[in-house]
Amino acid sequence: MGVDREKLRWASFDAGFGWQAAVGSDRGLRYLTLPKGSRQEAIDEARRAYPDAVEDPGAFASLEDDLRRYFAGERVDLAGHATDIRLTDFQRRVHEACAAIPYGSTMTYGELAAKVGHPGAARAVGQVMATNPVPLVHPCHRVLASGGGLGGFGGGLPMKRRLLELEGIRPRGNRG
Repeated sequence: MGVDREKLRWASFDAGFGWQAAVGSDRGLRYLTLPKGSRQEAIDEARRAYPDAVEDPGAFASLEDDLRRYFAGERVDLAGHATDIRLTDFQRRVHEACAAIPYGSTMTYGELAAKVGHPGAARAVGQVMATNPVPLVHPCHRVLASGGGLGGFGGGLPMKRRLLELEGIRPRGNRG
């Protein structure tokens, strides 16, 4: 018996904040790049993550439209897009709690850890957020260090600051 290989597809687009690429299955989004300076940068990152995915330019039209509206300053619920990411139970609970952080709001890593039933596991939550394959959809940029500092961010602190400021949040500390 052969292995039933799942068809993954990708698309790239400029949502108004830079080029992004998305990869997903019929069940949902698996990977989303943060905005990049060029289309090729976004494509290269997505293809490194999922080299077997095939290009399908219209595959993520709804997400692309929502991201355009988000970057234009509209309150858009990006967490409403289905995802298809492989997670442990702990990771799933962290992602779900992160996805529930409303636009324009933040939570600390410690608060997120407590919310998922693991007070004191702020570092573990930080690790989950550091490997978030669907940023913006699961808005890890809204998770801050204790005291309101930026903490970390896979897209760099300047990007995290820009995303927070787009939502009207003025973070303290951690220059970027």
